Amino acid sequence: MPLMRDLFIALSTNRPMRRFSEGSPMGRRMSSRFVAGMEIGEALQVAATLNAQGMSVTLDSLGESVSSEDDAQRAADIYHSLLDQIAQRKLDANISVKLTQMGLEFSPELAERIVESLTEHCRATSNFLRIDMEGSPLTQKTIDLVRRIHARPGFAGHIGIVIQAYLFRSQQDIAQLLADGVRIRLCKGAYKEPATVAFPQKSDVDRNYVQLAGQLLSSSIYHGIATHDEAMIHAVKDYARQNAIAPDRFEFQMLYGVRRDLQRQLVQSGYRVRIYLPFGREWYPYFMRRLAERPANALFILRNLFRA
Repeated sequence: MPLMRDLFIALSTNRPMRRFSEGSPMGRRMSSRFVAGMEIGEALQVAATLNAQGMSVTLDSLGESVSSEDDAQRAADIYHSLLDQIAQRKLDANISVKLTQMGLEFSPELAERIVESLTEHCRATSNFLRIDMEGSPLTQKTIDLVRRIHARPGFAGHIGIVIQAYLFRSQQDIAQLLADGVRIRLCKGAYKEPATVAFPQKSDVDRNYVQLAGQLLSSSIYHGIATHDEAMIHAVKDYARQNAIAPDRFEFQMLYGVRRDLQRQLVQSGYRVRIYLPFGREWYPYFMRRLAERPANALFILRNLFRA
């Protein structure tokens, strides 16, 4: 459904729709399929429930593209609070951050200071910070920042990155990051990109995803394979078996609210599973990108919206 995908991606940046949806009780009800509440406490409770089901968690305080230092620092403070709460509650959870939420677009220096502080907090609490990947204009800046911070004394293993399989450049980027020892989450990608930088056809993205997953699994570093596509999961499992890669050498990563049946099946089969658990009041862009990835989700939500 390429037209539906394009529609939802376009809606993800529509500010009037965002204001209406985030302020609407019905909008918040719709988002609850993919968003684990509006507040930290709700998200931590869901994280504990998922841990009890044998799944790890990555917590993400939703928000992006802040426009002031105060907004960036407030976003960072939420993550510092999360790290303290994770340690106090002994949760199997780490955190995931978007650089635009930390001020990258108006002050790269501020974003780097904030990420350095969060990485130091992760080091002190034996935790891990994943830097999300955003649109392709920010790819190089994101990689450069992660590599710089990962190279600082004591920070190796406490900060990682996301690589998107639909970008032509990803194989080369992975090779560079592996040489540095950086942990990677591999995903397909959820932004609208021009054909000059990204594969336009799903079949090409799938083919590249499988190739890149093999590149990651063949390294000695612990990576996350993020997908709900059963064909991709089978390909990864086959590659691991054929190359004697133990199930505890990597983890499958999946989104909260998507293919819960498959999440449970993987855990029952002995694979490690981590759930990406977003929360917060600025949920609209994330929600629309999830619908863009799988437009059938929109029909599912509408069918269930008015059930008692």
